[in-house]
Amino acid sequence: MNYLAHIYLSGNDTELRIGNFIADSVRGKDFSMFPERVAQGIILHRHIDTFTDSHPVVKLSKKLIRSEYGHWSSVIVDIYYDHFLAANWSDFNDQPLDIYVQQFYSDLKENYDILPKKVQKFLPYMIEQNWINSYATVDGISRIFHQMNHRTRNRSKMNFAPIELVKYYNEMERHFREFFEDLEFHVKMHRKALD
Repeated sequence: MNYLAHIYLSGNDTELRIGNFIADSVRGKDFSMFPERVAQGIILHRHIDTFTDSHPVVKLSKKLIRSEYGHWSSVIVDIYYDHFLAANWSDFNDQPLDIYVQQFYSDLKENYDILPKKVQKFLPYMIEQNWINSYATVDGISRIFHQMNHRTRNRSKMNFAPIELVKYYNEMERHFREFFEDLEFHVKMHRKALD
C-alpha cells in the first residue's frame, strides 16, 4: 500500500500515523531514536507491507501488469490501490479527503524534528503539490507516476502505468475492495495487540 492507505490504517493516532508514513525512510530495526508510538507505527507499516505482498488478490493485480512493468508492478499496484481508496474516500471515512490530508500535513509539520532527513527533504514538495490528495483522480495519479518514473531515471516506465489503470480499472477496483476489506480487519487486530 502507498501513503494514503498507511495513514488511514493507523486510525486517529497521530504518532502511529507518522511512524507508518515515515517507515520506508527508516532502515534496520533500531527505532530507539523515535517516540514509542512512532516506532510502533514503523512496525505496523512493515506488517501491512508483508500482509499486502503475500495476499492472493494483490498477486492477481500484479499479474495483470507484470509483463509491462516486471518488478515495478508491486509499486504500481500500491499506487493504484491508493487511487481507489482516495477516489472512494467517502466509503471509508466521514471527513472529506482534502481536510483529512491537510490535517495530516499539519501533523507532519508539527513533528518535523522527528522526521528522517529524507522525509524532511521531500515534505515541502509533497505539501505544495498535494501528492496525497491528487491520488483521487487518474490525472493526479498520472503526475505521481511521471515523477516516480523520473526518479527511476526512466527505467520503470511508470509514466505509462495510467494506461493499464484505465484498461483494467473495474477489475483492479474489485481487487482493491476485496483485498482492503481483509487488510482492514487484519490491521484492526494488529492494532488491538499494540494497544
